[in-house]
Amino acid sequence: MMMERRFKRGNLEETVLDLRRVTRVVAGGKRMRFRATVVVGDLKGKVGVGVAKGLDVERAITKAKAVAEKNMIEIKMKNKSIPHQVEAKFGAAKILIKPAVPGHGLVVGGAPRVVLKLAGIQDITAKCLGSTTSKLNYAIATVEALKKIRVKS
Repeated sequence: MMMERRFKRGNLEETVLDLRRVTRVVAGGKRMRFRATVVVGDLKGKVGVGVAKGLDVERAITKAKAVAEKNMIEIKMKNKSIPHQVEAKFGAAKILIKPAVPGHGLVVGGAPRVVLKLAGIQDITAKCLGSTTSKLNYAIATVEALKKIRVKS
């Protein structure tokens, strides 16, 4: 089960997607830090993913939120879905996102679901095709796929 904590700040919603304790080995022993992956969105077509490390959990989450807000992208939506099928790869994570008819709902699991939900997309079908379980890579692959959306002017 995925850990999901949602917060609302202003017009943005934030979700802590992943929180890990990471270790660096130095001459004197091991140095521990925390790595946070945060997804930020306004539920109206803007979404961003941020990753940051800190000496404690709170610092890592705060830094990751700032990075996510800085990396926000705007998505071209059509009837609370996307206009066409897109596909992207990041690391070993590969994702395929297809538009759906109104009322279909969000048919996707894991990290891509959180990203698409905070972007404000309500009707979509997506499939994780890669050979990894990394929430971070799937979240970034989802954002990369959403960047590929093109709309006729």
